[in-house]
Amino acid sequence: MGLLTFIAVAAGAGGAVISAPIVLGAVGFTSAGIAAGSYAAGMMSSAAIANGGGVAAGSLVAVLQSAGMAGLSGTVTAAVASAGGTAGLLAALI
Repeated sequence: MGLLTFIAVAAGAGGAVISAPIVLGAVGFTSAGIAAGSYAAGMMSSAAIANGGGVAAGSLVAVLQSAGMAGLSGTVTAAVASAGGTAGLLAALI
């Protein structure tokens, strides 16, 4: 692995971890709850309709809201870093 590839992987991993909370807030998963009229509110509405009126525990909406309120857990941080590193590697190979 060349130096530029290593830098791309590190930048992808770091950038993904740093930007994840920003992106969650931007789409409406905030520390105060789901923002009215946001993309997150639309997701929550669709999930509730599909689930008979409630949002299922462990669903994508529930997990994203939990991350928006409490931040990313160590496991989720590792997964986000891994995905970002993979994206950085693929970008370096192009």
